[in-house]
Amino acid sequence: MKSKRELGDSVDGERDLKRQRVLDSPSSPPEESLVPYNDDEDDERRALNHIGSREEDGHRVKSEEEDDEDEDDPYGLGATPGRSNRQVEVRRDCPYLDTVNRQVLDFDFEKFCSVSLSNLNVYACLVCGKYYQGRGKKSHAYTHSLEAGHHVYINLRTEKVYCLPDGYEINDPSLDDIRHVLYPRFSREQLEQLDKNKQWSRALDGSDYLPGMVGLNNIQKTDFVNVTIQSLMRVTPLRNFFLIPENYQHCRSQLVHRFGELTRKIWHARNFKGQVSPHEFLQAVMKASKKRFRIGVQCEPVEFMSWLLNTLHADLRTSKKSSSIIHKCFQGELEVVKETQSKAISEKKESDGEQNGALKITDGQIENNNVAAETYRMPFLMLGLDLPEPPLFKDVMEKNIIPQVPLFNILKKFDGEMVTTTVRPPARMRYRVTKLPQYLILHMRRFTKNNFFREKNPTLVNFPVKNLELKDYIPLPAPTKENEKLRTKYDLIANVVHDGKPDEGFYRVFVQRKSEELWYEMQDLHVSETLPQMVALSEAYMQIYEQQQ
Repeated sequence: MKSKRELGDSVDGERDLKRQRVLDSPSSPPEESLVPYNDDEDDERRALNHIGSREEDGHRVKSEEEDDEDEDDPYGLGATPGRSNRQVEVRRDCPYLDTVNRQVLDFDFEKFCSVSLSNLNVYACLVCGKYYQGRGKKSHAYTHSLEAGHHVYINLRTEKVYCLPDGYEINDPSLDDIRHVLYPRFSREQLEQLDKNKQWSRALDGSDYLPGMVGLNNIQKTDFVNVTIQSLMRVTPLRNFFLIPENYQHCRSQLVHRFGELTRKIWHARNFKGQVSPHEFLQAVMKASKKRFRIGVQCEPVEFMSWLLNTLHADLRTSKKSSSIIHKCFQGELEVVKETQSKAISEKKESDGEQNGALKITDGQIENNNVAAETYRMPFLMLGLDLPEPPLFKDVMEKNIIPQVPLFNILKKFDGEMVTTTVRPPARMRYRVTKLPQYLILHMRRFTKNNFFREKNPTLVNFPVKNLELKDYIPLPAPTKENEKLRTKYDLIANVVHDGKPDEGFYRVFVQRKSEELWYEMQDLHVSETLPQMVALSEAYMQIYEQQQ
């Protein structure tokens, strides 16, 4: 009679022998762990499960989506080959819906798990607002549901809501407002009403705010980003383009999508709070600019504006020759005449004994008095204006005289006659505008750097808020078409100003709300109505003018 140990050994031996026969059989399939993951097979399985969906106790049961993880893949790190495709129950009622706390929900920050710091399959706890990864039995969200007793979670990518640890999906219309805050949506009809809407919105804390006029959080010395974003939000075609994600769904740039998300959050009328944090957008800026612009380091808005517009254009265009919404709004054209000293001609003339004053024209260049003049055209997105030097001496009242200059005087730089001298390389430049953009960006060069310190020019620029007529001050080209009328009148829609010392000051912006034609002063989270007269009394740094249609 065999002992128990001997019986166990013989059973194990027979089991190993059977397994070896199966593996050695030529008709047997390969090991399951070697089967590659096939999307088509998974789709077929999902379709069959969908067909075989059933009703149980009044609740619909459906198959789990591809992105939802199970116990074999708790963190969403990838599909496990050969795993069983379990089904997810969908319920309309959940006993834990009254635990949802909208006051703590904030979707402005990066979608990373607060434990693993991973951005794969992240869920937000709708009770405490924290982010956790996965929802399988080994995941951080599942663990949090058991430890803290928080049961309602939303997938930050698919917007589906689940109850943990039970694992069923919640399909309740009362959660739609959370989905709209997570990913705001706009229809084409809503876009047409944005500039006509005069209605205020109310946040959860009872405060009122205007859609499109919400404050932006200054994370750390990011006021230069905030004033740039607030200014661009007044450009109607640009705003409307980014409010509809389908317009740029072909683009893979994170910067483009983050800018679109920020635009939708600023103009959303159903926000839980009256301000927006541009944290995700700033992270995309730091990555795209290779930390040229980063949190904690003050920069000039004009540098950021120039970089942002050029980067968005490069990311949005489908080919090198194609245009984008950026160029359609802001691109104009200049004719440039560049005069430089011609050393080769000077040496040749001295050797030949020629007299100065000879004139020579070759390949579009004019050489006169040892000066070579070259004429070419170049596009522009903004125009830089030079301010006159401030006085060095104080007046009789022992106070510095703050000079003032009309905008039309410094616009003469682009009349085609005024000469601008450049040091590196040494040249004499003349500019003439040959094409006006729909939106004109002007930049007053207030800051100058030398080897020792940075200076600020305090000159006040006198400018009109409405009806800036350019044709009276700079020569403009004739319309290209016979019946076309040249539009040369502009209205101010945004004015960025700088207050304080060059290295210690801060930026704020005046913007116009079109629905009521009222002006608002915006400095980070501070938003207040102001008079148009106050706009013209500030130290203008950068302005955006809209062409009258």
